[in-house]
Amino acid sequence: MKPLQWLGARSLDILSRWGHGALFFLDLLKATPAAFRRFGLVVVQIHAIGNRSLVIILASGLAVGFVLALQMYYALSTYGAAESLGLIVNLALVRELGPVVTALLFAGRAGTSLTAEIGLMKAGEQIAAMELMAIDPRQRVLAPRFLAGCLSMPLLAALFSAIGILGAWVVAVGLIGIDAGNFWSIQQNGVDVWRDVGNGVIKSVVFGVICTAVALYQGYETEATPEGVAYATTRTVVTASLGVLAMDFILTALMFSTP
Repeated sequence: MKPLQWLGARSLDILSRWGHGALFFLDLLKATPAAFRRFGLVVVQIHAIGNRSLVIILASGLAVGFVLALQMYYALSTYGAAESLGLIVNLALVRELGPVVTALLFAGRAGTSLTAEIGLMKAGEQIAAMELMAIDPRQRVLAPRFLAGCLSMPLLAALFSAIGILGAWVVAVGLIGIDAGNFWSIQQNGVDVWRDVGNGVIKSVVFGVICTAVALYQGYETEATPEGVAYATTRTVVTASLGVLAMDFILTALMFSTP
C-alpha cells in the first residue's frame, strides 16, 4: 500500500471510530433517564465504583497534600511569602490537582473494572441474552453505571481535595511551624466558592462523564474474547487519561482566562 493510501485509510478508520463512539454516547445519554426508574441499581454501582475507590483516592490525596506543602514552602520561602502556603495549596487542589488526579485514578481503578465487567458479560453472552429477551442492555446495564460514575467522580474529587488540604495542614503547622490560624484564614479570604470550588466541581463532573463513557464504550464494543477484554482495559486507561488531560486544558482556558 502506498503511503498516501495508508494515510487515507488510517484517517477514515479513525474518523469512523470517533463517529461510532459519538453515536454510542448519544444512545447512552438517551438511555440514562431510565436509570432514575431503577435508582437502586445506581446506588449499587455507586458503592462499587465510588466506595471501593476511596482507599486509593484518600491515600493519594494525603500524599499529594504532604508533598505539595513541602514543595510550595521551599518555593514561597525564597520570596518571603511562606504565609501564603495554605492559599496556594488550596487553589492548586480545588482548581486543578483534585479533579485531574482523581480522574486519572478513577480511570485506572474504576474505569478498568467497568470495562472488564461489561466485556466479560459480552464474552459470556449475557448481553446477547438480554437482547433476545427484549431487554435493552443500555438501559439495564450501561445507564446505571454511567450515572453512578458521573455522581461518584465529584464526590471523590471533593474528598481528594479535602484530605489533601488536611495533609498540607499537618506538614505546614506540625512540621514547618506556620501559624494554624493564618493557614486557615488566608484560605477563607482568598478562595472564591463559585470561581474556584465551583469550577473544580464542574471539571470533575466532565471528567466523570469522559472516564465512565470511555470505559463503558470499550467494554461494550470489545471482542468477546479474553484477549479482547484485556486490550479493552488498556485502551480505557489510555483513552480516558488523554481525554481528561485534553479537556482539562480546554476547561482551564475557558474558566480562568479572564479575571
